Amino acid sequence: MVLVPENILRDVRERVDATVRTETRGDYYQLTFRAMNTACRMNFRAATPALAKEVQDKAVRWTSDFEARYSRFIPESIIGQINATAGAWHGVDAETDQLFNLCQEMFFLTSGAFDPGALPYIRLWNWKANPPQVPSADAINGARPLAGWDKVQRRPGAIMLPQPGMGIDLGGIGKEYAVDQVLQFARESGLLDVLVDFGQDVRVYGQAPGRGAWFIGLEDPKRPGQCWSGVAVTNHAVATSGDYYRAFTLNGRRYGHILDPRNGEPTANGCLAVTVIAGSCTQAGVLSTSAFVLGARAGLDLIRQCRGAEACITTQTGRHQTPNFNAYVVN
Repeated sequence: MVLVPENILRDVRERVDATVRTETRGDYYQLTFRAMNTACRMNFRAATPALAKEVQDKAVRWTSDFEARYSRFIPESIIGQINATAGAWHGVDAETDQLFNLCQEMFFLTSGAFDPGALPYIRLWNWKANPPQVPSADAINGARPLAGWDKVQRRPGAIMLPQPGMGIDLGGIGKEYAVDQVLQFARESGLLDVLVDFGQDVRVYGQAPGRGAWFIGLEDPKRPGQCWSGVAVTNHAVATSGDYYRAFTLNGRRYGHILDPRNGEPTANGCLAVTVIAGSCTQAGVLSTSAFVLGARAGLDLIRQCRGAEACITTQTGRHQTPNFNAYVVN
């Protein structure tokens, strides 16, 4: 069984705890902290200060432990240990097995546009490099036999990466799964009005104070930092994928950070941003990224297959929406 050492759990908890900030306004609370390399926020209404503190403490502890368990950047995490020891079977606990089952379902649903086995490609790209560099065609071709969730071997409660150089990255599903879990235990604790926002992957329940819903702004990819509109939701998740913040241009070509896991190269199909509204943040996040990879037409086809999901895809030439997306839009 793959286990995370206690000192790693402690170190991550201490780092996350140092970033915690809370604000109170009557029975309304806002918790902010930083985990999983992103800004985390939780807004909610609680009947008593004791309940508020209980929920806040649990949210911070659960999220920091989740990072320690599943970040590929922590060598001693579950993912780090699996990635470092190709060729060996590893027993995993029930939650990890559930996460891998979700990966399998989403890989199948998206026909490989979502692929947590694409780490061999991801390792080749560095959007922070100065000057920027593009991996050679030989390097990308060399990673191809190692990339792909379909090459990962699994059996109930266990997993193996058959070849050295293979790797798992839960970056496209982990944060979203965490949002769903935090909102679920907040509701189970008795909270009626909750918003959980991890790096702009959002899920809500109930309504904002004094309003009939939660209002989520939709950023304009052509004017980052400004919203072109917003949506009103009460028991939904909202996730947006775009590459307008992390990209570089080299020899006249733009390279965004969202890779097409089917070929290992940055997506270049005219998409600027994809917003998906769905019943869970896991589904909304995976669908938004996958639709971005697939492009407007195939992306909308994918989302139409998912009951209750709605989307808006912004491209260089316009916005393309599922039929009922406008039912959530507010100006």
